[in-house]
Formats: sequence, structure tokens, C-alpha cells
Amino acid sequence: MTLFAIQTTGRAVLRRPYFPSHRKQINFTSKRHNSNNSTPVPHSNPSPESSPNGTAIPIPATIANVPIWQRLGPLTRSFQAYGRSQRKRPYTTQFCSSLVIYFLGDLSAQSICGDDYDWKRTLRALFISMGSSIPSYKWFMFLSNNFNYSSKAISLATKVGVNQMFFTPIFNTYFFGMQSLLSGDSLPDVVERVKRTVPTSMMNSIKLWPAVTAISFAWIPQEHRSIFAGVIAIGWQTYLSFLNRRVEGEMAGGIENTQKEVVKAPTSKLSKDIAIRKESTKEAQEQKAEA
Repeated sequence: MTLFAIQTTGRAVLRRPYFPSHRKQINFTSKRHNSNNSTPVPHSNPSPESSPNGTAIPIPATIANVPIWQRLGPLTRSFQAYGRSQRKRPYTTQFCSSLVIYFLGDLSAQSICGDDYDWKRTLRALFISMGSSIPSYKWFMFLSNNFNYSSKAISLATKVGVNQMFFTPIFNTYFFGMQSLLSGDSLPDVVERVKRTVPTSMMNSIKLWPAVTAISFAWIPQEHRSIFAGVIAIGWQTYLSFLNRRVEGEMAGGIENTQKEVVKAPTSKLSKDIAIRKESTKEAQEQKAEA
């Protein structure tokens, strides 16, 4: 009986589960492992930048620099509004922008000439703007979508060359021809005006527009190219209006001189005839007196 009790007690002791003491328990909540390192890292309290659930919010080490044209306050917002309008309503935006450019260019040219303000000249400039705004926009969109090669330098050189070779002479002929035609000149006078103005304007355009075109296609976003070229075009339209006015004055002066010569010619001939008649009459009287 005693042996049976000892065996039963031993079996119970061996079957009893083992529970570690409180001092030896491992606190798994006090340590965490780094995902990049197997060494245990002590757990720290969430920082003030942490989210409510305890997950740390990543913060960039540096802040990207904002371009200066995006830090100009109201001016920046105006450019952004123009860009949105150009994307949504390109034709309307281009048409209105062209009217403003030609209007300011003509006002500037008239102020430089020093003459009294001629509102008819301004109306002519606005009418010319109406006819050229949309075709000009279409042309530069064509250049933007074509001649795009693997080499950026070759692409820019091709765009600039094509623009100077085709667009510049056609536009200048249209501008000066319409100025003369709307002024009431005859067809020969229109041709003469074009001959006197287009070669000079083309030579001077080489000094400005190739650089403007290259900068526009290289660095200016497509929706802002019109306003960039428009600011330059105000000065250019001032020059074109000034050149047109100068040649117009030269042609008017030439016509006046021609008219004076035409008037003088019959007068001189008439005086000569009168002198001949007087001389003939005098000779006849002398012959009669001798007889």
C-alpha cells in the first residue's frame, strides 16, 4: 500500500506543468526588433509627430525648392489663371491676347512718333490682329508637335529655321499689306509698301525672334508660350507700326513731290510758248517798221 502511494505521488509530480516564476518571465512588450537589424531595440514612446494609432509619420529630410515664378503672389496666380484658360479655351484666349498685344503696340508706336492720337490706326491694328491670331496659334502648335528629334539642339534649330523661313515673310507681308490696303491705297501702292518694309523687317527680326523661339520651345510650358511671346511681341508690334508709319510718310512725300513736278512741267512749257510767241511778235513788228 505504501509503495502504491509513493508511485501515485511521483506520477502526479511528473505530470504537473512547469510555470516560470514572475521574475523570470520575459516581457515581450518591452522590446521590439528592427526590420533591418536582428538586434533587439528598446521600445520608445511615440513622438509628437506620430499618428494617433502609434505609427510614425515619415518626414522628408529636405524641402524641395519652389521655382521663383511660383513665389510671386498675385502675379503667379495671374499666370496660373492664364494657363488654365489657355488649356480650356485656347482659341478664345489667343484671340483676346492678340487684341491686347496689338492695341498696346500701336499705342506705344503712336506715342513714340509724337503725333496726335489716330484712332483709325488703332482700329486697323485690331482688325489685322483678328485675322492673324488663330493662324499664328495654329502655326506654333504645328511647330511644337513636329520636328522633334532625338537631339534637342537639332529640334530647336529646325523649328527656328522653319519659322524664320516661312512664317516671318508671310506674316510681315500680311501686316504691311493690310496696313496699306486698309488705309485706302491702290494695289500698286500696296505692292510698293510691301517692297519697302518686308525686307527691312525680316533683317531686323533675325536679331530677336530666333532667340525668343528657341527659349519658348526649350524652357517655357506650352500653355505659357503665348503670353511669353506676347510680352516680346508688344515691343515688336511697336517697331512694325513705327516702320509702317515711316514708310507711309516717305511714300506720301514722294507722291507730293511727283505732283509738284507734274504741275511745274505744264507751267514751264506754257511760259516757253508765251516767250516764243512774244519773240515772234516782236520780230514781226520790227520787220513791219523797216518796211
